[in-house]
Amino acid sequence: MHIPDGYLGPITYIALFIIMVPIWLYAGYRVRKDLRSKQVPLLALSAAFTFVIMMFNVPIPGGSTGHAVGGAIIGIILGPWAAIVSISVALIIQAFVFGDGGITAIGANCFNMGVVMPIVGYYTYKLISGNSDIKSVRRIAAAVIAGYLSLVIASGFAGFEFGIQPYLYPAVNGQFPYMPYDLSVTLPAMLGEHILFFGVLEALITGLVFVYFQRNTPELLENKKSKKAMLDKVPV
Repeated sequence: MHIPDGYLGPITYIALFIIMVPIWLYAGYRVRKDLRSKQVPLLALSAAFTFVIMMFNVPIPGGSTGHAVGGAIIGIILGPWAAIVSISVALIIQAFVFGDGGITAIGANCFNMGVVMPIVGYYTYKLISGNSDIKSVRRIAAAVIAGYLSLVIASGFAGFEFGIQPYLYPAVNGQFPYMPYDLSVTLPAMLGEHILFFGVLEALITGLVFVYFQRNTPELLENKKSKKAMLDKVPV
């Protein structure tokens, strides 16, 4: 899913940087406003978690890679705004330190994996789980479906960003300056791999992590009010 340098033209990557700036600012504001000091270690752990599982990349035809991200489970546990912060931090470190994802594509990668995934995952989970008991099987199913959909939809965004490059930057002397494949190639390539394999992997990881929290610290999966009350009882 990491988009390297040279695959997106300036129109696309600058636009996504511009979109991401207010999202980062608002996410930072919401984290400072909503996240309690006792949840800060969880935020750090979530960034480390997504950093590690994203390092296991499998190349996808066309130049990108496929892997699990953990965006949905982080959104479910900490909320989508905290997830945006933690995943963005992990992606920026990967780009600058490990060359995993392009510097010019940071805005695009943060949008696809850091914004689309936790928002889709969080609201899918909320919609399916409803008011069911926190320890119910329905909650597990909601988390699994949320994990799957979040990664598949994010891959669709990446495929779309790849596929519009030939239209934005047509070939000059037979050479395309950026991604040469149009939407008829990039969307099936990205969606196909993620529908059949990586989405299933993401769903499995989301389900396993959810079950762990469900059995050991179900309070962290409760709604914000219940979670806050629980954290207030935890000694510092």
